Amino acid sequence: AGVRTPLMTIAQGILVVVGLLSGLVLIGALLWSIVRPSKRIWPPNREHSVIPIIAWGLTLAVFGAVIGLGIVDWKSASMPNALRWAVGPFLIAIGNLIAWWGAFIIGLKATSGVRDELITSGLYRFSRNPQYLADMAILIGLGLLFASPWVWPVVIVGVAALALAPLAEEPWLCEQYGTKYRNYCAETRRYL
Repeated sequence: AGVRTPLMTIAQGILVVVGLLSGLVLIGALLWSIVRPSKRIWPPNREHSVIPIIAWGLTLAVFGAVIGLGIVDWKSASMPNALRWAVGPFLIAIGNLIAWWGAFIIGLKATSGVRDELITSGLYRFSRNPQYLADMAILIGLGLLFASPWVWPVVIVGVAALALAPLAEEPWLCEQYGTKYRNYCAETRRYL
């Protein structure tokens, strides 16, 4: 794992706190939105809202903390090479491919929680939330690749937030798209 310096230890602590707090704020906002859909935070109630910028910022902080921790604490845990070097990069690559493909298909507007056309084809035939699944795969892949025990609490909080996001969005999607969305839900699984 290399020589640890006091600066690396401080950076590690800051990254853990930033990653966990960012993920926990996302989880809190999503849980609020699930429990109180009429006063939801996500998706935003207005088209021109700062909420998507905050949500993207918190999400990027989780991913950034995972990457930063992976660099600072590179391979401090023992992990089988096949898991680390085959599964980790595979999940990162396939996750990025699906996440960007999904974002391209539904567009930035819909990805940011604004009403747009309901897409049920392509990747969305197999999962109602391929982008969230892909982001979960990326986080898990990074955790495997970096082989750091400090990465995993942030990965777990990030995956939990990504898993909760569809639950916060579904009541809004039912309001926006009505029967068309309910029929889509009956035919297509939430995750896989």
